[in-house]
Amino acid sequence: MKIAIVTGGGTGVGKAIATTLLADGFSVALFGRRGAVLEECAREIDAEGNKTLAVPVDIGDRAAVKVAFETVVAHWGRLDLLVNNAGMNAPTGSLEDITEAQWNAVVAANLSGAFFCTQFAFAQFKAQSPQGGRIVNNGSISATTPRPQSSPYAATKHAITGLTKASALDGREFNIAVGQIDIGNASTEMTRRMASGVLQADGSTAVEPTIDAGHIAKAVSYMAGLPLEANTLTMTVMATQMPFVGRG
Repeated sequence: MKIAIVTGGGTGVGKAIATTLLADGFSVALFGRRGAVLEECAREIDAEGNKTLAVPVDIGDRAAVKVAFETVVAHWGRLDLLVNNAGMNAPTGSLEDITEAQWNAVVAANLSGAFFCTQFAFAQFKAQSPQGGRIVNNGSISATTPRPQSSPYAATKHAITGLTKASALDGREFNIAVGQIDIGNASTEMTRRMASGVLQADGSTAVEPTIDAGHIAKAVSYMAGLPLEANTLTMTVMATQMPFVGRG
């Protein structure tokens, strides 16, 4: 039995990934802030209720993450895969108007949370037998090319690329593989606002194409299915017609 943790697992891309991993034979722990949402997701994707575990946790709180990982290991005995998927954005607006609270909230959810989860995944991967495991980080297109008026999100997603590379390097001798998937406009509640148009780099507003979150889940499934001697360091999955290269 293979064991996975998916952060932000109750909705959107996380839910799609969890659903596909279940079909691949994983048992999946769903991490997220809202316990009721996690429980509803678990009932929907795992009717028998024996292959999912809903774990309410604020991943920006290191002590809470420690307890959440201990809960998973106590339940299933090991960990094979961590998908660092959880994330949020600050309201769109001028850089100088972003509040300290908005900045800190995005950093906690997108970067600190991914780092804390990576720490505890590394500790478990090193301690268990057989040793090793895999981490897949959700980077986003904004890990390379920002949107206008999105500095907190872009800064944290650029940092995720650094975390991916550094942890991939640190994990080598312990049979830990770390990769990153950069997503372009998966259709979720986060991208619903695109239906009325999104600010572009030239100052115009345009409706951008989206893709089904299931395509992202299939890509993560491929990454997760590799033997640990092979790694997908980076992968970009995006809507073909979206403005990405040069954001135009």
